Amino acid sequence: MPNVLLLGGTTEASALARLLADRGVRATLSYAGRTEKPRAQPIPVRVGGFGGADGLARFLRDAQVTHLVDATHPFAATMSANAVAAARAADVPLIALTRPAWTPVAGDRWTHVPDIPGAVAALAGRPQRILLALGRMHVEAFAAAPQHHYVLRFVDAAAVPPALPDHHLIVERGPFTPEGDRTLLATHGIERVVCKNAGGTGAEAKLVAARALGIPVLMIDRPALPARVEVTDPHAVLAWLDHAAPSAKRGV
Repeated sequence: MPNVLLLGGTTEASALARLLADRGVRATLSYAGRTEKPRAQPIPVRVGGFGGADGLARFLRDAQVTHLVDATHPFAATMSANAVAAARAADVPLIALTRPAWTPVAGDRWTHVPDIPGAVAALAGRPQRILLALGRMHVEAFAAAPQHHYVLRFVDAAAVPPALPDHHLIVERGPFTPEGDRTLLATHGIERVVCKNAGGTGAEAKLVAARALGIPVLMIDRPALPARVEVTDPHAVLAWLDHAAPSAKRGV
């Protein structure tokens, strides 16, 4: 019987958790713990880090995990790299459940930057009204471009006010709609959208709305990750579980 550790925090992880529960697969969903009120899950949940790749490898061994699924956010580069290293060290099969990246279509006005510092640097110049659609983790970096008015959208209310001198905070959980985001952009007079290339449909509405209104988008490209097996459909993980046999060296 498989014993799956699912590294989650995404919509895809929740969908896979439901499939695993329906099939009766023994599994645990692990969160980093950044969301204060995560959705209820149909499988056991653990919250918190592991202590790097070595700590994760130790957890895999101690918990007798047979299969590791990385369904973290596409920008959780450190966690994903640790998962690859830990799976190799503990000799546990690994698969990544991720979202296809967004690609521009006709009407999009995208400028690509490689990372958060690149996005901050690209905002040099005249003051603008900006939708900073990055969650709360990276907001402080944009204090280096204080001339702008930033509209922020967080899943949870901030315990400490965002460190931006001129901002408006919206607390709201997606998925969002193109119509709703078009209203948001128009109401706040947004002149530029800054976001990560998270992919998927839940956060795509702002891009559809920006396209409709002719608003430019500053797109932060995905980080480079170690080579790994990747799928984009939770059902593909079930098929992988049927064929990715644990190593005989682990005695399972």
